[in-house]
Amino acid sequence: MSTPLLEVKDLCKRYPIYGPLGKLFPPKTHMNAVSGLSLQLYEGETYGLVGESGCGKTTTGRCILGLTHPDGGEIQYQGHDLTKLSDREFRPLRRDIQLVFQDPLSSLNPRQRIGSLLEEPLIIQGMEDADARRARVLAILEKVGLSEEHYFRYPHELSGGQVQRLGIARALIIEPKLIVCDEPVSALDVSIQAQILNMLTALQREMGLTLLFISHDMGVVRYLSDRIGVMYLGALVEEAPTDDLFADPRHPYTQALFSSIPDLSKRGKTHVSLGGELPVRTDEFQGCVFHTRCPYATDRCRREAPALREVEPGHKVACHQT
Repeated sequence: MSTPLLEVKDLCKRYPIYGPLGKLFPPKTHMNAVSGLSLQLYEGETYGLVGESGCGKTTTGRCILGLTHPDGGEIQYQGHDLTKLSDREFRPLRRDIQLVFQDPLSSLNPRQRIGSLLEEPLIIQGMEDADARRARVLAILEKVGLSEEHYFRYPHELSGGQVQRLGIARALIIEPKLIVCDEPVSALDVSIQAQILNMLTALQREMGLTLLFISHDMGVVRYLSDRIGVMYLGALVEEAPTDDLFADPRHPYTQALFSSIPDLSKRGKTHVSLGGELPVRTDEFQGCVFHTRCPYATDRCRREAPALREVEPGHKVACHQT
């Protein structure tokens, strides 16, 4: 297999939990948002990172982008460990790695017209010719399904689907190699979701993009992804090519996610239902990350955390029962 475009090794991110008096005293413990996560992204592929809210998906994406500094691990990109770069050293690489927000409207300056919003990254990257900038902006607007008339509008004058197209245009305007999509279609109608996903697929083929697609929707991830990583409580519990994962989910949490998808064709298949809420993974937490909600948990699961191991070519599972 070729060398990964991006490789994450043992990524960790912790947040302090303080007592009733807040920061007057040292933290009582820490919440491990991401703990020992490793994954690889290869050029031109779409990697789907899926899991329920609070499992650490967005924190992982923010660490890759340099928006959140991890507490441990490595993020290798083209020979650079992004975790060891200063802001000044990271700045040239930001052209290659961009983000599509879940709520793009909140990330845009409401006082700037769309043309100005899209030209701003080009100015920062040193494109001084105003005519060339305008031509680039009009070309990218056309690629994402917007027209020349939108050049002079403000972000609040667009519909939800159009704002998301604008967010994608903002990410694409400087021609990156890797885009982190943080639940970009979760707030959209189903018909608009399909349009955005089809557009992303077409743009990926046309521009040779690599996508890290973060979502909690298994149907969306299945449609778009080449490989899928299932994340729970800050750890990767299963990873496989999309078709393999849907044909034979091995981890109980993955099976529970599939069981939550309304589909009459699943009658007779393994059904796993989850009870309780997503726990907080503190420093005192032991054993498998899923043992508090797993119907198959044993004493070993409560004591010992399973390693993510390959059970079939390309298919990895972190479970003692597999």
